[in-house]
Amino acid sequence: MASSKFSQRLWRAAPRLIPREQSRQLTLHEYQAQNILRDYGVRVPRGRTVKTANEARIAAQELGPACMIKAQVMGRDVKSGVQAVSTPEQAHEVAAKMLSQTLLPKQNSPNGHVVENLYITETAAYDSQWYLAMTIDRENYRPAIIISKNGGIDLEILLQEHPKSVFTFNFGLSEGISDSLVQNIEKTLTMTAGESQNLKQILTQMYCIFLDREGTHLEINPLAQSPDGSFTSLSANFTFDNAAARRQEELFALRDKTQEVQDEVEAEKHGLVYVKMDGNIGNVVNGAGLAMATNDAIGFHGGASANFLDAGGKATKDTMIQAFRIITRDERVKSILVNIYGGITQCDMIAESIIGATSELGIKVPMVVRLQGTNSEKGLKMLEDADLGLVVESDFGEAARRAVELAVD
Repeated sequence: MASSKFSQRLWRAAPRLIPREQSRQLTLHEYQAQNILRDYGVRVPRGRTVKTANEARIAAQELGPACMIKAQVMGRDVKSGVQAVSTPEQAHEVAAKMLSQTLLPKQNSPNGHVVENLYITETAAYDSQWYLAMTIDRENYRPAIIISKNGGIDLEILLQEHPKSVFTFNFGLSEGISDSLVQNIEKTLTMTAGESQNLKQILTQMYCIFLDREGTHLEINPLAQSPDGSFTSLSANFTFDNAAARRQEELFALRDKTQEVQDEVEAEKHGLVYVKMDGNIGNVVNGAGLAMATNDAIGFHGGASANFLDAGGKATKDTMIQAFRIITRDERVKSILVNIYGGITQCDMIAESIIGATSELGIKVPMVVRLQGTNSEKGLKMLEDADLGLVVESDFGEAARRAVELAVD
C-alpha cells in the first residue's frame, strides 16, 4: 500500500531533496537522461543539443517551428532556464541571450554555472502533467516509487503546496513492477484501466534502467499524459551510484566535471574524498566513519564543518599538502581539525607528514591535531616538538571543542 511516512520525510527534507553536486554520485544532464529513456523505449520528444544561436535556429527549423529551449545546467529547477519559442528566429534570439549567461541553480555553487549548452526540443501536446520518480528509501532498505498527478513543479514545492497529492510505494528490487503494485497505484490515484496499463509500461522501463544502470534516483518531471492516454517524458533528472563507476564505464563516460565543485574534482585526482559543507571548520580525517563522527563532535560543541575530507590510507606528506591546500583555499575556514587514526600508516609517520606539509605551506589558520592508534604518543610528541603552533590533543571530544573555540576567536 502507499506510504505517507516516506513522503512526510521528503517534506521535512525538502531543501535537500535534489542531491547536491558534491554528493558522491553521478548526475546527468537532462538531454543525457532523456536519451537513456528513449533507448529503453520511453516516449521522449525529439531534441538536439546546441552550442550556438545559429545551431539553435537550425534545430528549431527541424523540430518546430514551436520549440522548447532549455539551458543544460545541472541542479536547475524545473522552470528556470527554460523558454518556449514559436519561430526559428525567436529561437536564435533566445539562444543568443541564454548562452554564456550564468545560471544559479538551487543547491549548487554560489557562483552558478555559465550556460554552454542548450537542449532544443519539439513541443508535445498533453492533457496533464504528473510527477514520477524511482528512488531508494534508505530507512526501509527498499526502492520506492514517488508519484503525483500534480507535476511540472519541483518536488520540494509540490510537497509543501500539495502534500496530499504525493504518494510513495515501496517495492522489492527482485520483484520489480508487479501487477499487484500497479493495481495498488491505480486504486490509490483513482486511475483508469488505460492509464494504469500505460503507467505500468513506463514503470517497467524505468525499473530496467534502475536495475541495469544501478540508479539511485530517476526522476521524470513533468511526465506528460498525452490526449491518447499515453505518457511522455518532458524532462528527466537521473543520478547513479558512484560505486558503480567501474561496472558502468559507458554511463560514467557521460560525466561532466565542469558542472561539479572543482575542489572535489581536484581532490579526486589525488585519491582524496572532499565534500564541501556549510560551516567554517576544515576537517582532515581518514575514513568515512571517522569523518561523520568528527562532524557530529564539532556540532555537539556548537560548531559546523566546512568540509568532509577523507585522506583514506594515504596520509603522506604529498597527500597532506594537497589536503591542506584545498582546505585553506576556502576563505570560510577559520580553524582546521586533523583527526586521524593510525593503523597501517603509523601515527609517527602521519605526524611527520603533517609537519612537512604545514611547514611547506606556511599555514596561518589555527590547527588542532588529534592522533590515535599505533605510535600515537610518539606522533603527538613529534607535533609538540615541531613548534609550528599546532594544538595537539589526544582526546577526541577535547580536540573538537578546541577546533570550535579557535574558529570563533
